[in-house]
Amino acid sequence: MKKLLSINYSDGAFNFAMLLVRLVFGILIMNHGYGKLIHFGDWHNSFMNFMGLGSTISLALVIFAEFFCGLFVIIGLFTRLSVIPIIIVMIVAIVKAHHNAIFGDAQPATLFLTAFLVLLFVGPGKVSVDSMIG
Repeated sequence: MKKLLSINYSDGAFNFAMLLVRLVFGILIMNHGYGKLIHFGDWHNSFMNFMGLGSTISLALVIFAEFFCGLFVIIGLFTRLSVIPIIIVMIVAIVKAHHNAIFGDAQPATLFLTAFLVLLFVGPGKVSVDSMIG
């Protein structure tokens, strides 16, 4: 009970929390990207055209951000750099695809955005490839 009421935290608890955030949100965002990856042929003509890039290129960029950058987040490789494309995709999803409905249809994108912003500001923690390299 004393530990639950404490405002102190240990480095081990912090690093475990960052590992948990990376794994859970990385796997979830990869799942979104995998769905788009396997249906690329079906969706490439009907996907949202972002900034006039064309629907095929927009879909490819979203797949890169969600699937491949999600994989980098899971293993903790170039974590801060890898979350930037995911953050951009989530902002576009909230604003363009869900019309700023953060308490409605855009709620999952808002949760993803928040988690990946935390990783951008705090970093991956010690249990990551980034930590092993540095």
